[in-house]
Amino acid sequence: MSFLLERDALNGKAGRAFAVIDGRNVEMFGLKKIQADAEFQESDFKVVGTNLVQKKTSGVTLTGSATVYYGTPEFLNMLKTYLKSGALPYFTIQITNEDEGSSVGSQTVALYNVKLQKLPIAILDADTEFLTMDISFSFTNVEILNAFTAPTQLGE
Repeated sequence: MSFLLERDALNGKAGRAFAVIDGRNVEMFGLKKIQADAEFQESDFKVVGTNLVQKKTSGVTLTGSATVYYGTPEFLNMLKTYLKSGALPYFTIQITNEDEGSSVGSQTVALYNVKLQKLPIAILDADTEFLTMDISFSFTNVEILNAFTAPTQLGE
């Protein structure tokens, strides 16, 4: 029986992310957490002669969320643009996982046509030492620019 060795478990803090906004590379320096998800949509598929209801994949929704330390102005600037012009800016996010201690290498994923869905405007919280804000977004395409490799050694 083989299994993943602990040294190949990825450190969640080992990496970086940046956004391309209006042609500018903006490092997401206040980033605490980011996650992009693909949720598959399914439709019922019924056939005469059986009571079995099968599920057929009929689409996918691409969404994500990020937690950033409060004080990053880039996202509020997008809201201001929308309020003034009626056009919400789209942007790209690139996320790299890179744990030097792991033999799986690094992985970089690009999210294209990112559009904000929910954005806090102002925050005060007497119960926290550091203000963070949760942002949700959708996107229309994803590309794996480079992928992890298999671990060089598995435990036995």
